[in-house]
Order: sequence, then C-alpha cells, then structure tokens
Amino acid sequence: MSRVGPQGVMENFNGQHSQQEIRLFESSKERVTYDNLADLYTIVLATEHLERAYARDAITQKEYTTECHKLLSQFRLAEKAALGKNMTIETFMQIYQMDCPRAVERLLKMGTPEHVKSSTDDGNHVAVTVAETVQFFITTMDAVRLEQKAVDELQPLLSELMDALTRFPDTPGDFEPMKTIEGWLKKLNSMRAIDEIDDDDARQLCHDLESAYAEFTRYLKREK
Repeated sequence: MSRVGPQGVMENFNGQHSQQEIRLFESSKERVTYDNLADLYTIVLATEHLERAYARDAITQKEYTTECHKLLSQFRLAEKAALGKNMTIETFMQIYQMDCPRAVERLLKMGTPEHVKSSTDDGNHVAVTVAETVQFFITTMDAVRLEQKAVDELQPLLSELMDALTRFPDTPGDFEPMKTIEGWLKKLNSMRAIDEIDDDDARQLCHDLESAYAEFTRYLKREK
C-alpha cells in the first residue's frame, strides 16, 4: 500500500518513494509525431544559431553555405513530416515560444544562404559556373513543363539556380534573372512544403524562367 507524501510524491508505508513514469505518447504513431516535431524544432534552432555565428564572423563563408544548404533541405522535409496540413510553421513556433527571427528570415522568406558575390575572373571557374547555371535553368524549366507544382519539388530547384546565379562573377546588382528567381523563392517560401502552385502560377513561372534564361544568355553574349 502507498500514500501521498508531503511533497506530492507517492510513498509506501516503509517510507520509500515510488516514482511513476509519465509517458508522452501512448502508441508508436504518437512517438513518431513527437520525434518529427522535435526534429523540426532542432532545425529551426540550429538555423538561428548558424545565422548568428555567421553574423559574428565565427565561421567561414564556405562553412556557412554548406551548413545552410543542409538545413534548408532538412527543413522542408521536416516541416512536411511534422506539420502536414494541420499547422503552419508560424503557429508551431508560436506554440513552442520560439524567438528565432534570423531563422524565420532564412527559412521562410529567403530560402537560400546569404549570398556574397564572386569577383574572381578565373576562366575555369566562370566556365563551370556558366555550365551549372544553364543546367539548373533547363532542369527547373523541365520540371515546370512536366507539371511539377509542389513547393517541396520546385523550391530546391530554384534555390540551386539562385545559388549558381549568385556565384557568377561581376553581374550587375539589378541583374534581372536574379531578381526573377528571388521573387519566386520568396513566394514559395511563404507557402508550406505540401502546398502546390495553381495552374496560373505554373504558367507564369514557366514564362518567367524562359525570360530569365533568355536574358542570361544575352548577358553572356554581351560579355564575350
């Protein structure tokens, strides 16, 4: 037999404390749900710390870019697994009292690492960057033409394209292809991973990509 002790702890009659296990979940399905929420929480927090470290110049540009790309990719997967259609990331952060303004800016608004324009004029570097940029343009346009409309399908493609454009040296600050891709990234990052763009947006995205690609090729010809 047992009784409740003065501190609210269960005691048996010989004075020994009896601790009762408190379970957060009642089934394996509930456990997976809590694990997914914990993963999402960790990714948001890690992004906040990464952005702070970069702002303090505590890590190199290369280290920052590598880790940021990894977190951005993990975030989309974790958001989809943890929240589904029942909750937005903003609501999630409010419920768990997450004050992470830098992570919000990077994960929900920008969707790409902080960019530093390259000024190198090494011929091999430029050739590789041009080839990668062309490939990313073609891959992204093909995806849209094949009617891929989900945010978690399109956002990574646009992010890679934006990263390649940023690495291209000596482009003007108002370079139209970059402005176009950045605008679409902001739009997609304001949506959830499980959301899809509608037919009108898909048609507009395809048109904008074709226009940006044409402007990019014109820029290359002018710079020769």
